Amino acid sequence: MENIMKDIVHRTSGEIYIGVVGAVRSGKSTFINKFIDEKVLPYVSGDIRDKIIDELPQISEGKEIMTVEPKFVPNNSIKIALDDELEMNVRLVDCVGFIIPESSGYINNEGKIRMVKTPWYEEEIPFTEAAEVGTKKVIKNHSNIGVVITSDGSFGEFGRSNYVEAEEKIVSELKEYDTPFVIVMNSSTPHSNSTVALCDELSQKYDVSVVPMDVNQMTNNDIDKLLREALYEFEIKELNLNIPSWLSALNDDNKYKRSFNEAISSVTNDFNKFKHVNRIAESLNENDTFTEVVVSKVEAGEGMAEITIKCDEGLYDKVLYDILGDSINNRGEFIRLIQDYQTAKEEYDAIEMALQEVKVRGYGIAMPTIKDMKLETPEVIKQGSRYGVKVKAIAPSIHMVKVEVESTFEPIIGTESQSKELIEHLMDEEVENIWESKIFGRTLSEVVNDGIKAKLYQLPDSAQVRFRDTIEKVVNRGRGGIIAIII
Repeated sequence: MENIMKDIVHRTSGEIYIGVVGAVRSGKSTFINKFIDEKVLPYVSGDIRDKIIDELPQISEGKEIMTVEPKFVPNNSIKIALDDELEMNVRLVDCVGFIIPESSGYINNEGKIRMVKTPWYEEEIPFTEAAEVGTKKVIKNHSNIGVVITSDGSFGEFGRSNYVEAEEKIVSELKEYDTPFVIVMNSSTPHSNSTVALCDELSQKYDVSVVPMDVNQMTNNDIDKLLREALYEFEIKELNLNIPSWLSALNDDNKYKRSFNEAISSVTNDFNKFKHVNRIAESLNENDTFTEVVVSKVEAGEGMAEITIKCDEGLYDKVLYDILGDSINNRGEFIRLIQDYQTAKEEYDAIEMALQEVKVRGYGIAMPTIKDMKLETPEVIKQGSRYGVKVKAIAPSIHMVKVEVESTFEPIIGTESQSKELIEHLMDEEVENIWESKIFGRTLSEVVNDGIKAKLYQLPDSAQVRFRDTIEKVVNRGRGGIIAIII
């Protein structure tokens, strides 16, 4: 069995419902007959086979419209086993076609638009309305693959110009829905230069795969090719990017990681169908950050693709320099850096929770570890007539307090209006720029920072020691309340 059928069955979860739409007299009914002949009838027999054959739409030549109401073939979806491991439910829908200028059969004897029956309304509706309503209902609610049949005018009674308006209208409508679809260019000369050129032109015009085909002579291989094109019209379910581990490890606020994410978002927003995978890779290749971008894996049935991205090794050195503020020239420097990092990390890990607490509620405690504890010599104690052992351990706990320090700067610059102008000037600036505003030859950040430092330096060492002693007594004596007089 062809791999394409496995892929299409997996992608549709075993439910292949194809809505066949297009202009009248373009070959829709012929397409359905040929599809059923090649993909369904070989797998059924007996009464089921006979019933399906009876339900096939009629085919005829000339200008007379044959399909005057939507038709489900088979009437109920049928499950067929393609092999011992793979089954699928299949059903096609033949829609009422869109009118083309020179067709006939949609006007009744009174010269009015013919009324037809549809599965969606109890009453009959005009033929032209049935085509539009049917196309919407079938593609949106009854199909997971759409096939638009059009013609190059190389067969039958109508030239190419008859089909253009209906074709444009149908494609425009189908693009409003999520159902993937392809266009079949029905032609008696599907391999001619003119037909191939027309398909290329329409593919560019509609951004949809256009497959040239003689529907009347359609083979099993032709159907497989069409289904392959339909498969690539599905949206990408999973796009995996295989990137250097060091790039993946960067924080999202890093400028190089941010640039990478923006590049990825830009192309994935523009290209979201499976057929766009190569175009995604090509677009990323244009980015100077990447030295090579290739599609490394494609699983059409799963809707998954993998793109491998390589970066210039020089970029790695730049990232290191930006993070460290210095370059690493040899392995010795690298080892020393790692050792310093390990020491710093151990120190930080010990106080990390306390830092988070002090930021949230203004007070944080870093708990001591076992290695911080000092065990004093045990001693014998007596309680009444009984004796015991007193074991005493001392461990340092780090207490952090957040203190909001105020710093006020009150320059006298002249009149009230001048003062207001200065305020307006400061408020018009971005926050980052305000700190760099110069007043009397100094930046505002320098002035404010000096004020904060001056207040902090006013707290003498003796007062700091008394604060510590007070907290120590409260912790060790277990008193919930405290009255402190600081002199």
